[in-house]
Amino acid sequence: MPPRRVITGRSQEPRKRFAEELRLLRTERGESLRRLGETLGWDWSLFGKMENGETVGGPEVVQALDQHYGTAGLLLALWELAVADPAQFREKYRHYMSLEAKAVSLWHYAVCWLPGLLQTEAYARTLMETGILKGDELTRQVEARLRRQELLTGANPLGFRTVLSETVLRTKLTNLAQWQEQLEHLLTMGDRRNVTIQVVPHSVGLYALSSTDVMFLRLADGRVVAWVETGISGSQINATADVDYLQHRYDRVRDLALSPADSRKFIMRTLEEAQCEPSI
Repeated sequence: MPPRRVITGRSQEPRKRFAEELRLLRTERGESLRRLGETLGWDWSLFGKMENGETVGGPEVVQALDQHYGTAGLLLALWELAVADPAQFREKYRHYMSLEAKAVSLWHYAVCWLPGLLQTEAYARTLMETGILKGDELTRQVEARLRRQELLTGANPLGFRTVLSETVLRTKLTNLAQWQEQLEHLLTMGDRRNVTIQVVPHSVGLYALSSTDVMFLRLADGRVVAWVETGISGSQINATADVDYLQHRYDRVRDLALSPADSRKFIMRTLEEAQCEPSI
């Protein structure tokens, strides 16, 4: 197939194209960022960050821009492409993100930290700060992680099950208020019909997958692939025999886990314990 011809000269990368269109629409009207902010009721600096590609904003502000410019949903369509663009993620995770965007259901086991799909902003930022990310890049990656959660909360949410080692709930944030917020967020997400959260208590003893953080992704063609994560990188498992082996071990772990109802009670007790801790 011959390469796609570029007619407009504008970027073919969704995130950059979205920023370019925002800047072009505003400058063609001769509006300043400050004037745009005053008109729409948002801080003008948000629009500057959107035009610079630092953030893509949320659907509410994009819908307001569509109405303001009379673009009939064009900006919202570009925003959806920008949100799903794997290029926004760090290079070593882009392949996984492209798989996740195509999945029709997900199920997961967590060794020691919560899956990104269930993290609050404070939890994600604290976790990423333990690595090499800093400044604007840290902020961009936190925002990208939070936008992924629309897979669970959007108009057509994916089915998602996660089985959490008790270690996940015992490894708290040092900021007590932020940790309470994270536990409350888990309870809120667990109330969604498409989300199932289970906990494997330490009392069950040794069990399979105790050192393997794994996500299973069912794709539209019916295939199931597994993604195994370490603290350094992740790897995709495609071979049917290997995926079946991991799935069998996952099923055994799920059988050992508390029921969703009892897992909710476990999380609530953890929250109550956190609320009783003295603030430092």
